[in-house]
Amino acid sequence: LVSEYGWKDPIGQKLPGKYEHTVLGVVKDFHFESLHATIKPVVMAIKPDSIFRRSSDVSYSSSPQPRITVRFREGSVQQHLDALRLAWKAVAADRDFEYTFLDEALATSYQQEQRLGNIVKYASVLSIFIACMGLFGLATLIVVRRTKEIGIRKVLGAEVKSIVVLLSKDFVVMVIVASLIAFPLAWWALNKWLQDFAYRIDVPIPAFGAAALVVLFIALLTVGVQSVRAALMNPVKSLRTE
Repeated sequence: LVSEYGWKDPIGQKLPGKYEHTVLGVVKDFHFESLHATIKPVVMAIKPDSIFRRSSDVSYSSSPQPRITVRFREGSVQQHLDALRLAWKAVAADRDFEYTFLDEALATSYQQEQRLGNIVKYASVLSIFIACMGLFGLATLIVVRRTKEIGIRKVLGAEVKSIVVLLSKDFVVMVIVASLIAFPLAWWALNKWLQDFAYRIDVPIPAFGAAALVVLFIALLTVGVQSVRAALMNPVKSLRTE
């Protein structure tokens, strides 16, 4: 509000309106709406309905409603509410005692983001599960097709480690290629989503590197089970396999 009026020394200034309101103090900018919106000027007054009534450069969509903000100390919330209800009846017995919690009011501003987060979370878990099942099935098929090759390599002195690397390297290449395709799309989608917020962060690039390592670990763990099993198989049985 101070910047809106261009005041250098706001203390003692008069606000336009039916009643002359004197500025007694100024607080730092704070968020009283969701982070989708920029910080707007706000006035805290005893009679908010009289503020700006005669101001031509300030407008609002609805009449301000008087509110009392109370900060609880640690303790039982219900006890505090009972005390406030008694105090309210003592001064305004003809009006209902209505209240809301600030944290709940702020939470409603992010319901859409919470729903989106839950959808992405469950979809990600399902996608990873389906991908692991596909990798496991593909690894099983490759091991079956290369059973004799594995047996011959073991007879010729190949170590278990080299066989596991042989069977896993193709999957590593597929994961890397898939990551190179998916990460730019994910970066674009995240930036597009963050544009809805007036105050936002930049998408951290190292997070994609960490995600790639996690995906690679899950893929190697899935494929490694079949690869190690094939590498430890008796070469005699492998060579007899038709």
